[in-house]
Amino acid sequence: MQSTAIDVLFVNWRDASHPEGGGSERYVHRMAEGLAATGLRVTLFCAAHGRAPAEETVKGVRVVRRGGRLSVYPRALAFVRRHRPALVVDVQNGLPFASTLATGAPVVNLVHHVHREQWPIVFGRLGGAVGWWLESRIAPRLYRRSRYVTVSGATAAELTTLGVDAERITIVPNGIEPAPAVAVLRSATPRLVVLGRLVPHKRVEHALEVVSRLRPRWPGIRLSVVGEGWWHEELQAAAERLGVTDVVEFHGFLDEQAKHEELARAWVHLCPSVKEGWGLVVSEAGHHEVPTVGYRSAGGLRESVLDGRSGVLVEDLDQFTAAVEGLLADGDARRTMGRAAARHAASFSWPASVAALAGVLSGAAEGSAAVAVDHDVRRALAALLDDAAIRVGDGLDAHDDGGADGRPAAQGQHDGDERLHSRSRFRDGVRRSGTVDARAIMHNTAAPTRPSAQA
Repeated sequence: MQSTAIDVLFVNWRDASHPEGGGSERYVHRMAEGLAATGLRVTLFCAAHGRAPAEETVKGVRVVRRGGRLSVYPRALAFVRRHRPALVVDVQNGLPFASTLATGAPVVNLVHHVHREQWPIVFGRLGGAVGWWLESRIAPRLYRRSRYVTVSGATAAELTTLGVDAERITIVPNGIEPAPAVAVLRSATPRLVVLGRLVPHKRVEHALEVVSRLRPRWPGIRLSVVGEGWWHEELQAAAERLGVTDVVEFHGFLDEQAKHEELARAWVHLCPSVKEGWGLVVSEAGHHEVPTVGYRSAGGLRESVLDGRSGVLVEDLDQFTAAVEGLLADGDARRTMGRAAARHAASFSWPASVAALAGVLSGAAEGSAAVAVDHDVRRALAALLDDAAIRVGDGLDAHDDGGADGRPAAQGQHDGDERLHSRSRFRDGVRRSGTVDARAIMHNTAAPTRPSAQA
């Protein structure tokens, strides 16, 4: 492999072309592409797969694919050690890459969401316990001197409970591309859509159950399932058990145009996921004036969905079903929420988010005593900061009750477009732990055990 100087290296277990890639991978690509557009030499190291070559350049970003689901981690460490990038963005999807062990360069840890609930669902009780130990105990120690970036106040608050210093966390929200023009019209009959990877923690089963419950009163109802994943056959079996195969369409992967056309046909977007760092699909649906129904416990949805204004957040499957039916029955409320969803989605942009990440990288470079970051790298980052179109919170105040108006931080941040990216504040400064039941989580009936404060 030819040795190439790297200004900014992203290490991530997948890229956007991966069969299991999703919104978090798109976020990483947009950030990398934005940095590369300034002339920075940007590389993304990720796992190999059969749909893309081992190495290519995508929109100015060199993409290097090596290893598999787990072997990508040691391969990434070897890559970091060999190429000595000026700056590293370590994307932690549960498991840490631990780039801090392989370089003295500044390392920024990018966390979309905390995986407490997902570990037991995917890996079972024992494997999930090990994964959660690595994420909650080992990772904070590995990155104890690193700055953190996350996409929502909800994830930032969770990180503080794991012992991450609040002042090291910066919220850099998802941007959103302008939606392509579509020629399709809204469906004349009730049409729901769920969009995302077909994996257990996305809980598409809940969408199927909603259709099953509403069908007797809404015989014309239809559900579009857009996405692919290894849980596909289980979902088809669930549709058969519920007797809804004739009203559910499994589209699999759709290109951007077809995906947006499917969103534009829908009345309501369903997001029954266990956890979302933000929920990029919420903004995509919003572009087409489609409100979202999701679970408040998912975390980031509390910010991507303005509860009661651009969609509805609920506590359990019964409330989920009732919220969907309420929107189907009340066309005026549905259209009002849809317009609010479009305004909320339009308030975010990738250039603004790239500029915010550049600010974090610049601060990490300035604050690093271990290495001197090249002057040209600093100048390119500064150019992005000069072009910033919005202000993004530069840290968290762990001793404040909420926004300036006394409301909880998430609500205060999103009550108006001018406040979308104000500084986030959190009060919780102690580490907490709790246990969950995987089966109950899948059905949204579990509550964590009473948390206990730890040193």
